[in-house]
Amino acid sequence: MGVIQSYRLRLQRKRWRIRAFRKRRELTLVENRTSQIKRNDLLVFCTQRNERIRLPYFLQYYRDMGVDHFFFVDNDSTDGSLDYLAAQPDVSVWSAKGSYKRARFGVDWLNWLQMRYAHGHWALTVDPDEFFVYPFCDTRPLRALTDWLDASSIKSFSAMLLDMYPKGRLDAQPYREGQDPIEIASWFDSGNYTISRNPQFGNLWVQGGPRARVFFPEAPEKAPALNKVPLVKWDRRYAYVSSTHTLLPRGLNQVYDEWGGEKASGVLLHAKFLDTFSAKATEELDRNEHYAASVEYKAYAARLEDDPQLWCKWSERYINWRQLEILGLMSKGNWA
Repeated sequence: MGVIQSYRLRLQRKRWRIRAFRKRRELTLVENRTSQIKRNDLLVFCTQRNERIRLPYFLQYYRDMGVDHFFFVDNDSTDGSLDYLAAQPDVSVWSAKGSYKRARFGVDWLNWLQMRYAHGHWALTVDPDEFFVYPFCDTRPLRALTDWLDASSIKSFSAMLLDMYPKGRLDAQPYREGQDPIEIASWFDSGNYTISRNPQFGNLWVQGGPRARVFFPEAPEKAPALNKVPLVKWDRRYAYVSSTHTLLPRGLNQVYDEWGGEKASGVLLHAKFLDTFSAKATEELDRNEHYAASVEYKAYAARLEDDPQLWCKWSERYINWRQLEILGLMSKGNWA
């Protein structure tokens, strides 16, 4: 990377941090329990809107993993989510009634909270429908992974977003509050992925899976990106650029081995496609608060009229992280 490009990226990072500082005015504190946070606590950061039914399992999943404290930004929910989160003993929550789109899809809000509270902590940034899976997660807590990353001087950890879906109609089995969504959405595409390298930020760009196959069959290049760097040893100088797809400084995106080896990586099981999906897609399309004039939700709405089924004869049923490693969707790298 040339000197000029490096300088431009430093300016861009400074601009995003200044923007986050200004956007803090859109956040209204509802419940602040950050005084409970200890020096080495593991943190989760999340924006949400009207995800009340998902929250109990989401919180329990990450508590069981070893997360110590949760930061939520509630974007003007109307389903009781805010009150529910405010009552949780390990949650600090802010309300944001402003535009999700004009906050760069929530990135500005979370960048500010991470600048303010996450410095020196391992921070996991996920959505309420994303469930982090990492090597040995069935026998080792998240702290075992972060301790190994610290010992290896690794500051960021990648995870591919893996779209999960049911066999049959999306609305065939109702989701119950507190239920593991993977009990319903237990299938995924084991192949059908494309990978390219972003020359500006140095990250890998991954697309494909059922959303490309079903919702963007004529234009797979418009399908959502599946590459994420959700786990970071945070420093107040850092900034997310585009969701958790891209970070600055640029080196945090280089979570792969360019010399033929494999770096450790994980997967985010993405349980978007439940019976709640159709109503959620309609709501978000009406709000028009998502990326690229909500092109993703327009594609959902168009295809949902035909009652599409995401399952196909090449679908694979999820078993565990070792299965995902065998399929090449994640890696334990040198962590043994």
